[in-house]
Amino acid sequence: MQGSRVALVAPAGPLLERDDLTRAEALCRALDYEPVLGTNAGRHYGYFAGTDEERHDDLVTALLDPEIDAIWCIRGGYGTTRIVDRVDFGALARHPKALIGFSDVTALLNAATRSAGVVTFHGPVARASMPPFSRRHFERVLTCAEPAGRLDRLPVTPDVLVSQEHRIVTLQGGRAEGPLAGGNLSLLQCLVGTPHFPDLDGAILFLEDVGEELYRVDRMLAHLRAIGAFDRLAGVVVGRFTELNRRMADGALGFDQVLATYFLPLHIPVAYGFPVGHIDAQWTLPLGVRARLDADAGELELLEAAVAG
Repeated sequence: MQGSRVALVAPAGPLLERDDLTRAEALCRALDYEPVLGTNAGRHYGYFAGTDEERHDDLVTALLDPEIDAIWCIRGGYGTTRIVDRVDFGALARHPKALIGFSDVTALLNAATRSAGVVTFHGPVARASMPPFSRRHFERVLTCAEPAGRLDRLPVTPDVLVSQEHRIVTLQGGRAEGPLAGGNLSLLQCLVGTPHFPDLDGAILFLEDVGEELYRVDRMLAHLRAIGAFDRLAGVVVGRFTELNRRMADGALGFDQVLATYFLPLHIPVAYGFPVGHIDAQWTLPLGVRARLDADAGELELLEAAVAG
């Protein structure tokens, strides 16, 4: 992607700091991309980055522009579910380009992959810091015409060794292969009953979230189980559920207990604690690309290239 023209858009929440745009443009240039700022990216309308029409227009303009090689969302927040139904993602099939982001952008990623059959990228937003770990995976997945192979785990340092949150834990061992699908749990639940909900037949599902109550995570998983979303999964990769609140202190369950309730009965490989989600050091995962999960080793391997040569 070096030298690529990258559209910077804000399809959801407003930019929180004045230098968000500057940081996003600077990151693009540091990666040797040419940033193209969406006309409405800096707007503010309530808790959105502009009206629905303005956010939609920036996204569609980038989708239709044959000179744009990638679309990088500046941040998440809330708002993509208000515009996703109006976006013709067929433009991505006609003019292939990378669509990158996570969190609220989960709705756009899954809609594009489901409707246009294209690979999309669950990875850092453009305003975020990108430490070497994240940058290495971002460039490896987005620029290499060969399969990225086994994704690195976070470096082991003394502070990591004593921190449970940095460990990958096997819930149920085994190996599985299948296309990657998933993203933010709250957004996936919002897509239930819409044409944008991912095809999970034989998939390796990955999940992450931020700032949720544990009982709400439990409830969302219960909903997905009730609609049969887990019935034909090949495996489950659970990323970080940062700022998880266990406010129901009397007899509260642990996060691992909640995961076990929904995933152990499936008898498929499951592990949690992967570097996916609202963290600085994170993987970039290509939706729709075949991967292999080794839950015993806590490893994920990409078996196909995410971009064409």
